[in-house]
Amino acid sequence: MFRYIIKRLIGMLPTLCLITIFVFFFVRMLPGDPARMLAGPDATLEDVENTRRNLGLDKPILVQFFNYIGGILRGDFGISLRTKQPVSAELGMRFRNTFVLALTAIAWSSFLGITVGIWSARHRSKWQDYAGMTWAVSGISMPNFWVGFILIMLFSVRLRWLPTTGAGSFRNLILPAITLGTNIFAVIARFTRSSLLEVLKADYIRTARAKGVPERLVIWRHGFRNSMISVVTVMGLQFGFLLGGSVVVEIVFAYPGLGSLLVESVGYRDYPAIQTLVLIFAFTFIMVNLIVDVLYAVINPEIRLG
Repeated sequence: MFRYIIKRLIGMLPTLCLITIFVFFFVRMLPGDPARMLAGPDATLEDVENTRRNLGLDKPILVQFFNYIGGILRGDFGISLRTKQPVSAELGMRFRNTFVLALTAIAWSSFLGITVGIWSARHRSKWQDYAGMTWAVSGISMPNFWVGFILIMLFSVRLRWLPTTGAGSFRNLILPAITLGTNIFAVIARFTRSSLLEVLKADYIRTARAKGVPERLVIWRHGFRNSMISVVTVMGLQFGFLLGGSVVVEIVFAYPGLGSLLVESVGYRDYPAIQTLVLIFAFTFIMVNLIVDVLYAVINPEIRLG
């Protein structure tokens, strides 16, 4: 397994290189001049040119690119055009906030989604099944921003139980995590139900029931574990999407994470910050997929990674 992990880590380098090249040249195609924006609306042409020179944007594009690549190899992601601070320093706390938010969202949505999915599968075509899947379909159908506004109106404005903005405490995390995990819960619930129902049709399940094995053990010992491979795949992919897809939720709740930082950076045409954020999202997504592949072998020892 160790050799497999090393091979995967080496294999992801070309992907990250291609993403780096694409993002570097793509962000420079965005409309707007960062030098003009940073110099201010009342700046003269000379002020704008001085700002561009100070930012290093007056150099040829290839020179800028190789300077950026050299910086990455040294662990230097550049200076933010917006804050004049090192990008790596600005990303530290923001990444922690988004990671904690995504981890909390995937934790509650996975637990509840798997529970509802198993409950629906055990009571197939009964009212419990219909109730669980109706709940799941409702979760998929509701946009995140709408769920966020409803939660703010109910728990912050009317009941005054929870804060609407900020970070730093568990109370600040509750509403954003519920909002972010609503769609994920619905997807996992539906996937768990369909996967478990497929496994329960297998011959070894019928054999276990014929031997008199209690239904509880049939579900958990024989059915659930074998159905978890596809469910873990969905959970891993959803966690990868959560880190990059939390933009809307972070904006709604003014949550200081990577998503809100990306919106701010795009607004100011902050090239170093945008490039670094996209690389972080790409690297995280690749690593999550690697972890999911390794979990396959943990869940089902018959799977061999090579």
